[in-house]
Amino acid sequence: VALAIAGGAGYWLARVQQGAAPAAHGPGEGAGLVTGEGAGGNAAGGASGGERQILYYRNPMGLPDTSPVPKKDSMGMDYLPVYADDRPDDRGAVLVSPARIQTLGVRTAVVERRAVDATVRASGRVEIDERRQVVVAPRFEGWIERLQVNAVGDVVKKGQPLFTAYSPELQSAGEELRIAERLARDSAAHDPLASESARRLAEATRARLRNLQVAGQSGARQVFHAPASGVVLEKMAVEGGRFMAGEALFRIADLSRVWIIADLYEQDLARVQVGQGAQVVLDAWPGRSFAARVGYLYPTLDTATRSTRVRLELDNAEGLLRPGMFAQVVLAVGDATPKTVVPVSAIIDDGERRVVLRALGEGRFRPQAVKLGERGREWAEVLEG
Repeated sequence: VALAIAGGAGYWLARVQQGAAPAAHGPGEGAGLVTGEGAGGNAAGGASGGERQILYYRNPMGLPDTSPVPKKDSMGMDYLPVYADDRPDDRGAVLVSPARIQTLGVRTAVVERRAVDATVRASGRVEIDERRQVVVAPRFEGWIERLQVNAVGDVVKKGQPLFTAYSPELQSAGEELRIAERLARDSAAHDPLASESARRLAEATRARLRNLQVAGQSGARQVFHAPASGVVLEKMAVEGGRFMAGEALFRIADLSRVWIIADLYEQDLARVQVGQGAQVVLDAWPGRSFAARVGYLYPTLDTATRSTRVRLELDNAEGLLRPGMFAQVVLAVGDATPKTVVPVSAIIDDGERRVVLRALGEGRFRPQAVKLGERGREWAEVLEG
């Protein structure tokens, strides 16, 4: 009986307090703080042991993208839950716990004013210096009797014998020269007119041999020498084979200095000038760069790629740069004027806009859209935002 009386008294006291609570506030006091939906949520929360009701999940970078279920964005960041009892926050700040900050290794940097180490990057390829290659092409018809240089890639010196050729044309020209010289010598005393004609014939024969580039050799067999030092890139000469007048038998190139032909985008043309320095990096030699200089900007533009070719010249005394290699070119185009900059690593680029995270303190970070200017290896100029 005592327990029943105590229970009834407690029930009656609770009903009295519940009925008196709304009246204690007075009419209009606290109006609009809680909506019907919020009240229902609180009741549900109380019934479920204090758990907060999640309405949806929002993009952590403040983008207009929501999800009804947990997920990650393109950079692997978790979408943030939005609760029914959350107060609206137009700042879009993200709260990260100190433990999570330490786990992620978050670093902050102060916005500074400094010169931007701006660069222009382009892809290119190693090519032969066109001014340092020669072709050996006899000006007469003949046969190759002996080949002194018989492999592509052989290094030759200027004046080194390449091959010995036999030519009936040279043999007849040599005989004609000897006869004319003998006639001019023998008839000089008793027939000056014949001697003069023979002398003029001999001179014409010598001129023809000079045109054939065998002025010093009047016999049927001629030895061809390398016109320049370099590497044999092409060899069409075969011992015992026949060649025609003008046929290229050797192509020799001096690779001690080479070109880099790079493709420069249209928007970077105004920042590149002839004589400008550059650094060249090749996959074949990681960790090493080669100094180069802009030698020429080609006057045409590729309409398909919106790029134009630029020629860089660099020394290759060690022979490390081989024609056909791919190269990455870095052109320094920055000036010494201080600019408002942030670290390049702080910029988040989703392809449509650029964002940085401003540190508000106490683990709060807010996405901030920015407009960038010059961009260097470590720093990027901020024009707006």
